[in-house]
Amino acid sequence: MPKQGTSLLSDTSIKSAKPTTKTYHLRDGNGLWLVVEPSNRKWWKLRVVFAKKENSFSLGEYPAVTLAAARAEVLKVKGKMAADIDPGAFRKMEKNRRTGEGSFEAVAREWIELKKPGWSPSHLEKTTTILEKDVFPYIGSRTIGEITPPEILSVLKRVDVRTSVTARKAYSTCRQVFLNAFALGLVATNPTEGLTALLSPRRVKHMAAPTELPEVARLMRSIDSYTGTFPVRCALILSPLFFVRPGTLRGMEWADVDLDRAEWRIPIEQLKRRQIDKDARRGEVALIVPLPRQAVALLSQLRQLTGNGQFAFPGTKDRSKCISDNTVRSALRGMGFSNEDITPHGFRHMASTLLHEQGFPSHLIEKQLAHADKNRIRAIYNHAEYMPERRKMMQSWADYLEGLSAGAKIIPLHSSMV
Repeated sequence: MPKQGTSLLSDTSIKSAKPTTKTYHLRDGNGLWLVVEPSNRKWWKLRVVFAKKENSFSLGEYPAVTLAAARAEVLKVKGKMAADIDPGAFRKMEKNRRTGEGSFEAVAREWIELKKPGWSPSHLEKTTTILEKDVFPYIGSRTIGEITPPEILSVLKRVDVRTSVTARKAYSTCRQVFLNAFALGLVATNPTEGLTALLSPRRVKHMAAPTELPEVARLMRSIDSYTGTFPVRCALILSPLFFVRPGTLRGMEWADVDLDRAEWRIPIEQLKRRQIDKDARRGEVALIVPLPRQAVALLSQLRQLTGNGQFAFPGTKDRSKCISDNTVRSALRGMGFSNEDITPHGFRHMASTLLHEQGFPSHLIEKQLAHADKNRIRAIYNHAEYMPERRKMMQSWADYLEGLSAGAKIIPLHSSMV
């Protein structure tokens, strides 16, 4: 086999490459190779690594695809990877565009594959469920370019009768699928435009939560006496203690928990995606939750039970996934609390209200709630901002909740601070 140098290929070197008894590769750089077969067929191969997985693509045969054209395609693929887009999924969608084929379901699933590297697991699950339950059964088999606005409206109306919130989520998902299909040339127009005006009016959704101290005390005592599984009991106790988003708590990974330093270092991809700067790197710490002593003690016990896996709260049927978003909600219902009393997200509202009422500075509370900073760059890189003050606040909050659970006299939170 000819020796492979480190210099880039040229048209002259490609033309002079002779076939041998075995297939061999000539390297051009940047992952691009020219494959020379014994039959003298020459074709381009691109090797890339995305999300820690290696993949190879054929970029066509030489000389139909010139050296310059192959290099241009490499830059295009690298650009998609830099935008956190799976190049394999993107090329598959482009193939659909060239052939002019593709059912709505096929295009939607390819769109999901394209987008999911930048999505949280809970968003991926919700988006897929909406499509599979409320959209695919009605228009999934239809060729995407033939679907009309009345057909989509009929699908959305079926959902709207049940819940206007899900109907609008279904609309938003379909709209994104069609926007992507439009960009690829699969549809001439986006048939979803303007359909939200024909759905039920948007209703403001309030996250129910107790904010009066007697009701907060009753909730905490009920949680303390919960008799279900230990992981679910831990999730219940830590929900008001940490007041992070429910999906973030469910997805807690042991690799991010440092009990010696008493910190939970939450990576960017675990937080609400739309508040994160698009240029932030996956794996970076976006928020540090200081662990009060009560949390350290509880997590130490939980680690003995689930610490051999990825998740602190693994699913009962599939331990490679975390508990579902309905687990904590169902536990609350089992204790007699309705949706009007408390929701998993309501713990955030409860903590925010009480901490503000008791005089804790708003910037500390907002930082711990991981609300988006107006300065998005600062929001990413100041995850440890105000850490001493936040540690004190979180320990005071934990002590206060512990007192309520134990039946202590209800006193203002600031009076219990050291």
